[in-house]
Amino acid sequence: MLEKKMGKQFNKFLRKSYNKLVSSIAFYPALIAIGFLIISYLMLNLDFSETGKQVKTNYNWIRLKDASTARSIVSTIAGGIISLMVFSFSMVMILLNQAASQMSNRMLEGMIGNRFQQLVLGAYIGTIVYALFLLSTIRDLESGIYVPALSIYLLLLITIGDIFLFIYFLHYVTQSVKFETIISRVHHKTYDSLAKNCRNKKVDFVSEPKGQARLVLAEASGYYQGFDKRNLLEFAVKNDLIIRLLHPPGSFIMRDQAIAHYFSAASIDSQQQEELHSNLDIYNGEPIDNCFFYGFHQLTEVALKALSPGINDPQTAVIALHALADLLLCRLSRHPNLTVADNNDHARIILSERSFKDLFVECINPIWDYGADDRYIQNTMFAVLIQLISAASNEEEITLLVSMQAEVTNKRKI
Repeated sequence: MLEKKMGKQFNKFLRKSYNKLVSSIAFYPALIAIGFLIISYLMLNLDFSETGKQVKTNYNWIRLKDASTARSIVSTIAGGIISLMVFSFSMVMILLNQAASQMSNRMLEGMIGNRFQQLVLGAYIGTIVYALFLLSTIRDLESGIYVPALSIYLLLLITIGDIFLFIYFLHYVTQSVKFETIISRVHHKTYDSLAKNCRNKKVDFVSEPKGQARLVLAEASGYYQGFDKRNLLEFAVKNDLIIRLLHPPGSFIMRDQAIAHYFSAASIDSQQQEELHSNLDIYNGEPIDNCFFYGFHQLTEVALKALSPGINDPQTAVIALHALADLLLCRLSRHPNLTVADNNDHARIILSERSFKDLFVECINPIWDYGADDRYIQNTMFAVLIQLISAASNEEEITLLVSMQAEVTNKRKI
């Protein structure tokens, strides 16, 4: 039993660590650097193998007879790539600082996790690792077949690739610094997460479970990020439970506050409680892949920051509002699945998700509160509401949108 408990806790630790690891700026560069280290090892083996010696003997233009020349080439490349890497990522730091000061600190997580920037950093670090490892193997022997010429020529090709990569990186950074590019990236990432989590064409109605509802209290304060679907379902089936999660992902939960109910004939013991908690993820951070609400929240923050007196950039707020409108339009036609069923099609886990109304009130209303007196926001809000009303089919949603439209119309007359 103790081993099983430790296994559950370890799985939870792995889930948290994985989310932090893959979002780190060092994750892909570390993998790429290891890949280059392996390549350098394989190339050196080829260089000093009989096949490699034979190739260098037969093709004199491949052979480097002077070990000092080989060292100069490799050390020059290593120093040059280090300078290139420092310059490139000084530009990235400037970009991050600008985004944090003028848009939102929450945008930094997505920008730090930008895959292309990580691949460029990885290519530079990998080239440096390759060169340094190669430098340590060059031998001062009269016969040129003991100088790793094949590895050095491969290093030259990699360096040429790094130079072209640097040229494209300059273009990429100049495009990335644009606010519309940053907003578009968050928008697309949020849309993908929304489409993944909201697949139903109709609203999923959930009947009230039978039996007594028993509370599950949070063990620590933090943001509820979701749950381990497979393990929690297995736990519910094994103990004949129906578990209702009380909060949608992205909600802040305080210690000893209710996080779930479970329905069963008898209470579960302390060990089962711990197993249940091990399948619920509560930690800090805003991974949009796990919870689309974080994307809504970030776009709202961008709009509010742009409308603040210190920034005063209503056009950026308009772009963020358009992105939010597109996401809300998607949410009108897609609905989340509110239950997780077992193999017998019995609902075992009941989820809590934000409705269209919740998203609209939490994201659009604050923007209107800040920008109600701005003509840009008035006109944009009016146009957005017309399109949302034409797509809405639920009476509650139509009433909400028409009410907001009336308020915007009244303000535009002033």
